[in-house]
Amino acid sequence: MDPGGKCKTELLLFGPKLATHGDLRGINRYLVVCVLFYFVLYTHASPAKPCDKNCLSGKCINGSCVCDRGWVGDQCQYCHGRFKLTEPSGYLTDGPINYKYKTKCTWLIEGFPNAVLRLRFNHFATECSWDHMYVYDGDSIFAPLVAVFSGLIIPEIRGNETVPEVETTSGYALLHFFSDAAYNLTGFEIFYSINSCPNNCSSHGKCTPGNSAASRVYCECDKYWKGEACDIPYCRNNCGSPDHGYCDLTGEKLCVCNDSWQGPDCALTVPSTESFWVLPSVKPFGTSLARASHKAVVQEKVMWVVGGYTFNYSSFQMILNYNLESGIWSTVPVSGGPVPRYGHTLAAYQDDIYMFGGKLEAGLMNATEELWVFNLPSRTWQRRTPAGGAQTQIYAVEGHSAHCVLLDEGEAIMLVIFGYSPIYSYVSNVQEYNLRSNTWVIPKTQGASPQGGYGHSSTFDSASGSVYVHGGYKAFPANKYGLVDDLYRYDANTRTWFILRESGSPRYLHSAVLLSGTLLFFGGNTHNDTSLSNGAKCFSADFLAYDIACDEWRVLPKPDLHRDVNRFGHSAVVSNGSMFVFGGFSGMLLNDVLVYRPPSCQAFLAEEGCVKAGPGVRCIWSRGHCFPWEPSMANASIIPAPFCPPKAVTVDERCYRFSDCASCTANTNGCQWCDDKKCLSASSNCTANVRNFTECPVRNEQVCTKMANCKSCSVNLNCQWDQNQSECHALPAQQCSEGWSHVGEACLRINSSLESYDNAQHYCKNLNGNIASLTTSKQVDFVLEELKKLQQEDKRLSPWVGLRKINVSYWGWEDIFQRNISQVSHPRPSPSAQNCSGLRTCSQCLEQPECGWCGDPSSTGKGLCTEGSYRGPLKRPAKQGQQVQPSDMVLEPGVCPKDKGFEWAFIHCPACQCNGHSNCVNGSVCEQCRNLTTGPHCQTCMPGYHGDPTNGGKCQACKCNGHANVCQVLTGKCFCTTKGIKGDQCQLCDSENRYLGNPLRGTCYYNLLIDYQFTFSLIQEDDNHYTAINFMASPEQANKNLDMSINASNNFNLNITWSVGSTAGTISGEEVPIVSKTNIKEYRDSFSCEKYTFRSNPNITFYVYVSNFSWPIKIQIAFSQHNSIMDLVQFFVTFFSCFLSLLLVAAVVWKIKQTCWASRRREQLMRERQQMASRPFASVALSLDSRGEETELLRPVVEISPKVFLSPSKHQRHPVENLNPEFGAPKPVAMEPCSGGKAAVLTVLMRLPSGLSDLPPPGQSGLIVASALIDISQQKPSDFKDKSHGLKNRKAHHPSHQGTCV
Repeated sequence: MDPGGKCKTELLLFGPKLATHGDLRGINRYLVVCVLFYFVLYTHASPAKPCDKNCLSGKCINGSCVCDRGWVGDQCQYCHGRFKLTEPSGYLTDGPINYKYKTKCTWLIEGFPNAVLRLRFNHFATECSWDHMYVYDGDSIFAPLVAVFSGLIIPEIRGNETVPEVETTSGYALLHFFSDAAYNLTGFEIFYSINSCPNNCSSHGKCTPGNSAASRVYCECDKYWKGEACDIPYCRNNCGSPDHGYCDLTGEKLCVCNDSWQGPDCALTVPSTESFWVLPSVKPFGTSLARASHKAVVQEKVMWVVGGYTFNYSSFQMILNYNLESGIWSTVPVSGGPVPRYGHTLAAYQDDIYMFGGKLEAGLMNATEELWVFNLPSRTWQRRTPAGGAQTQIYAVEGHSAHCVLLDEGEAIMLVIFGYSPIYSYVSNVQEYNLRSNTWVIPKTQGASPQGGYGHSSTFDSASGSVYVHGGYKAFPANKYGLVDDLYRYDANTRTWFILRESGSPRYLHSAVLLSGTLLFFGGNTHNDTSLSNGAKCFSADFLAYDIACDEWRVLPKPDLHRDVNRFGHSAVVSNGSMFVFGGFSGMLLNDVLVYRPPSCQAFLAEEGCVKAGPGVRCIWSRGHCFPWEPSMANASIIPAPFCPPKAVTVDERCYRFSDCASCTANTNGCQWCDDKKCLSASSNCTANVRNFTECPVRNEQVCTKMANCKSCSVNLNCQWDQNQSECHALPAQQCSEGWSHVGEACLRINSSLESYDNAQHYCKNLNGNIASLTTSKQVDFVLEELKKLQQEDKRLSPWVGLRKINVSYWGWEDIFQRNISQVSHPRPSPSAQNCSGLRTCSQCLEQPECGWCGDPSSTGKGLCTEGSYRGPLKRPAKQGQQVQPSDMVLEPGVCPKDKGFEWAFIHCPACQCNGHSNCVNGSVCEQCRNLTTGPHCQTCMPGYHGDPTNGGKCQACKCNGHANVCQVLTGKCFCTTKGIKGDQCQLCDSENRYLGNPLRGTCYYNLLIDYQFTFSLIQEDDNHYTAINFMASPEQANKNLDMSINASNNFNLNITWSVGSTAGTISGEEVPIVSKTNIKEYRDSFSCEKYTFRSNPNITFYVYVSNFSWPIKIQIAFSQHNSIMDLVQFFVTFFSCFLSLLLVAAVVWKIKQTCWASRRREQLMRERQQMASRPFASVALSLDSRGEETELLRPVVEISPKVFLSPSKHQRHPVENLNPEFGAPKPVAMEPCSGGKAAVLTVLMRLPSGLSDLPPPGQSGLIVASALIDISQQKPSDFKDKSHGLKNRKAHHPSHQGTCV
């Protein structure tokens, strides 16, 4: 055969030499060998067992998928690990289906130094706010973070291709994906390319290589398109040239409109009846401009921007200003002043800007109560310390809002509304800061009871002195959290809250401005954490308008710009009738400015167009002109203006959500507070109602329910925290209403009227209570005291105690996770969250995105886990007095020197991972684990040893005092094999359960009692290590033999010994063997008192050793002593004593039975008489025939009159019946079936004899009612129906008790 494995038979068969006979035999043998070889080759080459499912990122081997590196799952369908991509372009994805729960995937894209890498997110769908993709401009997570994507990323407008594109310039890009254990979605597909044009020039230009050394490319845009990606149109419709404006091609390439025209293409008049959006061509001076969760105010047509969240604070500019007319940004260099922060507030008053609260970026990352004032003329900061000092209560909050307000009495204050406090959770209070006196107060407000939150928006109307607050992220009862769509109005002068109509679109971290009598809300995060989220967008471009005059919401068109403008955490200000939106977050930090100009009321020249203007603007017609409506025209009223369309009638469902009187009556829904317990619509009927919040009683429960955690609840003395329900409730003494008494944890009251139990139960139900069960001594003492008081008042007592529940549980959907709302955008994975040096294996090390593994020169799996990048280990530089930023980490090759044989691993672990206990064969297989270790990677100790052998750790023997063979691998806790021995080292006897002995010198025994049978069930999981149990027993009587029996459900070995020494049962003790059996299930024996001399050995003890059984098992054992010959005298005495006692008991029982039977018979007869006497009676109208025929029986016949009589007893209706003998057989007036349906009481009318005259004697009717007990068991239903024909309209009287008659 040749090296290829083929037989060269062709040379033998077709060669030039003829084969001889001997050669033919050799050829035949050779052919047989070749056939056998081909058979073996076919057998081994036949296809293996196929896989049931396709292996998506792996190979099918023997029916199962073997995944490639970085992929897991039965089909290798989930990413899990690290990948390295070096191709000039390609795709990366989490897999073809939904991504895996609780996974971490990392991709490193490596280009050449300083190359531009572009990432295009063609598809992205993850759980908003929980599952994130982090993008870093470098080869580690310590590189600058450039984007964090979460949620659903799609273009807002179909055909508007603004799919996010991320750019890195370091030559590397690191993408880290993290998902939690809740919901999973379809994941992502990302296309990357090196040195390509942005967005492929948006199909409006061509990609051209540059002349720089890095050979970068750029876009040459087509006409009327500009921008780095040729995605910005300009001079559309040629700017309406020449009448409307012209196209400026020399500068920014935009339309320059004439004075009477406006808009991006000069198509709208000045003023205009239409609104429009503009994206100014602002060239930012650096990446430090981008930020989110900042704040901005306008002073003299300049927008001042202070603070904010950014990915990198090393080049962060704390203060910026933007000229709203020229569109020029400027930095404001300031020496000293506050440290960077976000989630704070700004409020301008005169020449000062007040900054309060927020979350500090430096230090402990906590919210602060600092108040800083920035003076515009001098451009200096000054910190204001309150005049009251530390005694002043100030909430350190973030995500709040603030406004400077000039009150009617002339005082200037700053209002701080709501916010989140790390100590007090969500704050529902208003804080007031007096600008003149430098003092803080928490005013007592009236009106509705608002629920405070984080990330709401608010805007202030100076003319009416009102603050409008919308949305936010808030706390609900039972430890729930979520977004809300509430809208509140706060009157700063009267300190009154009102609830306005909700928007129907919950959101937070959005913006709000007031323009032309309309509140405009833009953007925000609209995602609620529910199982139905389905990848809802974290960043919204929703544009909502609230008409203050008419209490109506409208949805305005989203910005129609050349790209999406979704965002949250942005700011919005008003200047010159326009709204300016800056910054925010949409996966990347934004640095653009959006301008919205609403319709102008002055543009409407006719009254009809003026009053119908909108949505987005509210105009009124006055004196021949159209003016914008202002909130001050409402005179602080919440009633819609007269020109508004009529509202629909409010239904009760809109009012049910208000749980207190003030909130029910201080809103625009048209509600009333009924019967001091519920909120209904004003059109509903109720006995006692309140329609004005000033008439509502103030109760503590409406204050306590707003407290979101235990700390805030404990501050109010009238509130208490319910740990089980995670709710704050009013103290019971404060919650019991009038007429109720607070007793323990309940509210009780006495009903002393003489009523039945049913009536008392109904009475309690009307009071929202129940019949009480007195379960505590306090409640019993209270009832006794009340009864004494009632007796002194000579009241007849029939007390029924009513109990009203105090704590009412709030039921809602369970959320697995609680949102961390303290940051506007989710930060990078914290490098300090897991210390890399504490990870002992390479696989654990590379699970953390900030770590890398340095393998030692032995190449056996030992090494060191440390912070690092793809290029090598990193270290933090020493900076005194400064916080080290993640981007400040520098390479430190000395930690893992390659020249000394160390190997740095960042993408994949080295092939040999034997934890330093073995060398590898075939590159990755541990040859032979040494040092008492075992496992595929020598990662665990051998049985009988414990320790952590990972990364060169040692194993040591289990110390179990000979009572266990194995112990817990990591802790060394022994699994004792003898029942009754316990302790980490099997050093104790379980004396609490009657086990005696000394396991350090011997073993433990269960001390058996004589004449009792004991059962030991070793069936629990904790018993699976037991293979032995020992017993001991001592005879109690010296003159009786000791019998022993034992049986078990499984086979066991048995050894029985006896001893009289005090040291028996120990190593040094002497025991005499008696029995030794193996592999048995039961055994019985008797030990003679004479043979073992019980009398002379009072301390004799028998020891039973049961061993070598398997789990689970049940064992029964007993020792007993009894006489062999029965004592006849004792027997007869006992027998007759028991017999006579039994006769006496039988006689007593018979007498008691007779007495009870007689009593029950009397009671039954009395009950029957009462029932017979209380049977219902009915009136029957009769028409008597005065003919002279004598008839003893009157027969009811058919009805001859429609007249109906009403029975005075049960108010039943009966037809008038005629008694006439000509109508056939006698028929009963009534037939009452007895219980069981076998007998009945038959009632008929009888005529008495009247003598010669046909008239009865004077004063008599001549009729009698006769009844008889009859048998109806043989009657058919049809017969009974026929006999009761005369009663077919009588209603059946169901007996209230069994046994109407006997």
